[in-house]
Amino acid sequence: MAKAQRERVVRMSVEQPLWRALTGYRVLTMLYAVGLFVVTRDEFERPWVAVSYLSVMALWTLVTLPKVANAANCTKRFLGIDLTVALVGILLTPLANFQAQLIDGPTLPTIWAAGSVLAYAIKGGWRWAAFASSLVAAANLVERGTPSRDTLHNVLLVWIASIAIGYVVEVARASERTLARALEIEAATRERERLARDIHDSVLQVLAMVQRRGTAIGGEAAELGRMAGEQEVALRTLVSSGLVPTSRASEDALLGAVVRSVEVDERVEHTGPVDLRSLLAPHAGARVSFAEPGAPVPLEPAAALELAAAVSAALDNVRKHAGEGAQAWILVEDEPNEVIVTVRDDGPGIPEGRLAQAEGEGRMGVALSIRGRLRELGGSAELLSVPGQGTEVELKVPRGKVKR
Repeated sequence: MAKAQRERVVRMSVEQPLWRALTGYRVLTMLYAVGLFVVTRDEFERPWVAVSYLSVMALWTLVTLPKVANAANCTKRFLGIDLTVALVGILLTPLANFQAQLIDGPTLPTIWAAGSVLAYAIKGGWRWAAFASSLVAAANLVERGTPSRDTLHNVLLVWIASIAIGYVVEVARASERTLARALEIEAATRERERLARDIHDSVLQVLAMVQRRGTAIGGEAAELGRMAGEQEVALRTLVSSGLVPTSRASEDALLGAVVRSVEVDERVEHTGPVDLRSLLAPHAGARVSFAEPGAPVPLEPAAALELAAAVSAALDNVRKHAGEGAQAWILVEDEPNEVIVTVRDDGPGIPEGRLAQAEGEGRMGVALSIRGRLRELGGSAELLSVPGQGTEVELKVPRGKVKR
């Protein structure tokens, strides 16, 4: 069964919706400024000044829409030119409409100028917002000459709002970095547990078998068994301590925080569901009884493989701890919302506190090979053992809720 690697990229960006909103804001406010001039054009002593400026502003707005699509495209040069266009429009207002200062009318760009300030806020945070809004405020005060209460109110509103938005953007970016780090840790933990399960199911069990057989044979084989035992302990310590290199990394990109993962794809070459019975049937034998439903038990390939591996780990524990003569039973139940597999044996059972002691010694068979696998699938593993009456492991996997 070949295993392939796949890369999964999770990109998070809380500020990206702000860029989309800014794009819409610039278009709508440009249309508003043009429409307002069309309605009030008779009030302008020099309408050609307004027409010239609004034509340039409209063309600039439409041409530079990609510049406000994300932080990467929104360069410092663009921000400088954009703010200059807004400031020029404010200062040109008295030349186009002599009465603008007297009647406290709107400037040529009107609220379009606030879009330039918002771009500074989203791009650089509250400090950049304070800089841009201060220049716009100064231009408005110069244009009015003697500012009214409404002018001061509008200037203060833009200044405070832009700084607040800039601060929110900075907080959002910090949250993205924290979330990316948390996802990186979670991904690394999942990878470590997966590697630990694979190691437990293969290398550790081989080393343990070599140790037992070497001790039983004696002589030079006993020395080989002793060395295998030492390597088993060292490997268990390495796995349980988490010193397993991960293939994940996080980064803080201009388009948002990014978490990349390179995972081993353990799914078999199936495009559809796998009949769980076909994966569990090979376990049946002289000492393992297999009871299955009469109809197929379809599961997604990843879920079926993990569940079969957990059953295999449970049977390994039966052979290892219940003795070679122990009898085991596998029962598969196909429920509407979940699949239940029960593995039961007639061995001596597990003494109370033995599982906790095994985990403390680095023996993570039940914790990783069984419970860890079921947790990855969004299911559960319940272990019931009564000394002298055997052990029962109940594995439950919900349908359609596989967490990968």
